[in-house]
Amino acid sequence: MKRTLLIARREFLAYVRTVGFWLSLLSLPVFGLLGGVIPLLVKSSEPVREVVLIEDGPQAAGLAKAVQDVMAADAERRAQRAADAAEKAQASAGGAVDSKAARDAVASLTKERVRIVPAPARLASATPGPAQDAAVRRLLGEETPKAQRLDAVVFLTREGGKPGARVWTAKASDSTVEDFVRDSLRSANRRQVFQDAGIDPAVVVETDRFKADVKAFSPRSASGGAVSMRDRLPGIVGFGAAFLLWSLVITGASILLNSVMEEKSNKILEVLLSSASATEILAGKVLGVAMLTLTVLLVWSGLGAFGLISAKPEIAADVAAVLLHNGLIFYFLAYMVGGYLMFAVLFAAIGAFCETPRDAQALMGPIMMVLVVPLLVLQMAIQTPDAPVVRILSWIPFFTPFLMSARVPSDPPMIEIVGTLAGMFVTALLMVWLAGRAFRAGALSDVKLSWKTFANAMRGGGN
Repeated sequence: MKRTLLIARREFLAYVRTVGFWLSLLSLPVFGLLGGVIPLLVKSSEPVREVVLIEDGPQAAGLAKAVQDVMAADAERRAQRAADAAEKAQASAGGAVDSKAARDAVASLTKERVRIVPAPARLASATPGPAQDAAVRRLLGEETPKAQRLDAVVFLTREGGKPGARVWTAKASDSTVEDFVRDSLRSANRRQVFQDAGIDPAVVVETDRFKADVKAFSPRSASGGAVSMRDRLPGIVGFGAAFLLWSLVITGASILLNSVMEEKSNKILEVLLSSASATEILAGKVLGVAMLTLTVLLVWSGLGAFGLISAKPEIAADVAAVLLHNGLIFYFLAYMVGGYLMFAVLFAAIGAFCETPRDAQALMGPIMMVLVVPLLVLQMAIQTPDAPVVRILSWIPFFTPFLMSARVPSDPPMIEIVGTLAGMFVTALLMVWLAGRAFRAGALSDVKLSWKTFANAMRGGGN
C-alpha cells in the first residue's frame, strides 16, 4: 500500500508542478466564457449590408415598398425586444442599472442587418439587360472605391402573381441578404393574400405582432402548479454533471495514457517493476491521476460556485438544494468514480503497449467512438429520460456513468439506479483485473501493438 501511495504522489506532483497543468486547468472556464461572449461580439460587430432594391418591370410594382414595410415592422419588434430585455436587466439588478444604458446595450445586439439605400445614378439609368448587369458587377466589384461599393443589389420580380427576386451579392458566401429578402417577400405575400381576401392590412400587421403569453404548469413542479426555473434546474445540473464527467474522463485517461506511454518508451516502467508489482504501479498511477482530476474538479467547481454566488445567489441556493435533494450529489460521485475507474485502467493498459502516439491510435479510435455515443444521446436523456433507447443504453456499463448522471435528477426507478451502479462497478472491477494483466504484459514486452496482442495479454497469454 505504501508503494502504491508513493507512486500516486509522484504521479500527482509530476503534473501539478508544471505551468502547463495550471494553464490547461483554467482553459475550460476561459474558453467557456469566450464561447458565450464571442457569438455576442460577432453579432454586435457584424457589418450592416447596404442594399439597393429595384423593381424589375411593371409587374413588380409595389414590392419595394412592401419589403420596406416588413423591414420597418421588424425593426419595431427588435426595438421592443431590446426595451423588454433592458427592463428585465434593470429589474434583476434591483434598479441599479440605468434603463437607457441597458436598452442601448441590448439594442446594439439587435441592430439591423440590412439597410436599404437609393440606387446609384449609373445603375438607375442603366437599361435592363446586359448594361444593367454590367453596372451591377461594377458596383459590387473590387474596382469600385469602398465608399461607393454596394453589398447587394436585389431585383424584385413577380411571376404568376407570386413575388420573387434575383439577388446579386458582393460575396458569394454571404447569404444574409438572400435570407432577408426571402423572409420579407414571404411576409409581403402573406399580407397581400389576406388583403385580396378582404382582410384589413392593419389587422394583418397586428396579427404579425401578436406574441402569445404561454405559462407552463405541472403537478410535479416545486409549487405544485406553475413551472419555474427551479423545476428546470435538475435537468441543467444533470447535463452539467454528465458533461463534466465526460471531460474529466477524457482529461484523466489521456494523462494516464501519455504518462504510461512515456515511461514505457524511456524504460522507467521496467525500473519501477523491479521495486513494485504491476498491480501497485497501476493502482498508484490511477490514484495519482484521480487526485489530479479531483483537483481540476474542485477548482472548476469553486470558480463556478463563486461566480454563481456573486452574480445570482438565489440560483446558487437552488442548485445546492437540487444537489442535496434525495442525495443526488452522492449518485453523481458514485457514477463519476465508476466511470473514471473503467476508462482509466483501460487507457493505462493501452499505454503499456505503446511507445509513440502513433502506436496508441490503433486502439484509441474505437474507444473514442464509444465515448462519443453518450454525447449524442445526452440531450434526449434530459428531455425524455424514460425513452426506451435511453433506458437501454443506460444499462450498458460504458455509457452508464454519463447517461445516468443526466437521468438521475428526473427520479428514475430505484431499480435502474441500483442496477446500473452494480453493473458499472462489476465491469470496473473486471476491467481492473484484466487491465492489470495486460499492463504487466505490455510493460515487460516489446511486441508490436495490435488488438490481437492486447487481447491476448488481457487473457493472460502475454505473461
